[in-house]
Amino acid sequence: MSAASAGSNRNYSFKVVLLGEGCVGKTSLVLRYVENKFNDKHLSTLQASFLDKKLNIGGKRVKLAIWDTAGQERFHALGPIYYRDSNGAILVYDITDEDSFQKVKNWVKELRKMLGNDICLCIAGNKIDLEKDRHVSIEEAEAYAASVGAKHIHTSAKLNKGIEELFLDLSKRMIDTAGMDNGQGSMGRPTRRNVVTIVDDEPQSSGGGCCGGGS
Repeated sequence: MSAASAGSNRNYSFKVVLLGEGCVGKTSLVLRYVENKFNDKHLSTLQASFLDKKLNIGGKRVKLAIWDTAGQERFHALGPIYYRDSNGAILVYDITDEDSFQKVKNWVKELRKMLGNDICLCIAGNKIDLEKDRHVSIEEAEAYAASVGAKHIHTSAKLNKGIEELFLDLSKRMIDTAGMDNGQGSMGRPTRRNVVTIVDDEPQSSGGGCCGGGS
């Protein structure tokens, strides 16, 4: 398999899960990204649901199945059902809520225990429109993210800040990881990443409808 064929004319399909406490804004982030909608009065998610987003990154077509999960404690026991086959995870906390940041650390430990280093992580410090009420220092959050190999990005669903960057960064890293897993196999171990779909495009594919609109 040549480097050219490995790096272009491919379709990628990834599962991304959002995790975090209730009311940190997970659903608002997803709706802003996928549908460019924001509702101040959005109700808490009571179960898991998902939305699809298609995008084109450097000629690679990517389909994201984005799973939005409930943050309630009673959901935690069901968590593995939803995130066990994930290629990427976005861990969301509210910058005005120190406890929500501490809970992110629990999620990271759980994901690493279940999925090892296969899963790509991003940490979103949400609600930067409430900067004056911040209770989580930028330095602490970024240092923690770096310590677990995650990218930290500040976001606001209300202001539509940082969200495109968040999903784009995660998508690029998932593509890189999938490329390594489907390449030489130098690690000499079976890969869990059979859930990644990588299919050569048909020659007549125009690629016209692959960038999600509206954002």
